[in-house]
Amino acid sequence: MKIKILFTTSLGILALIHTPWSLADNLNGKNIYLQRCAVCHGEDLKGTGPLAKKSNPPTPDLTTPAFKKRLKDYPGVIVSSIILRPNGDLIPRTLQENAVKLPPFAWRVQDFRDLNQYMLGALSKNR
Repeated sequence: MKIKILFTTSLGILALIHTPWSLADNLNGKNIYLQRCAVCHGEDLKGTGPLAKKSNPPTPDLTTPAFKKRLKDYPGVIVSSIILRPNGDLIPRTLQENAVKLPPFAWRVQDFRDLNQYMLGALSKNR
């Protein structure tokens, strides 16, 4: 959810309302996931994509309770730390070994947020 400032009073009290993520944010997150993640994790996030068993270690199931908790507790951190992992080797190596070419992508902070939000929404549907 996004927080929107509604108004401030003379006492400096802030009124906040929660608004749902916009359709555009959700579509951006979904598009990024489908274009860059589903090849390994599958559309269902369960590690069922075409390259799931070709990576070493095998592609994890993102619908596990442990992953859901991490995604909720550390929004965006899990997504960005996996994509921008320090060794930066596992994902590109798996793609290269299987002749999969993803176009370069200039990640923005908003992209990480949108991807995280999309995954949380998809996971809540997979209960």
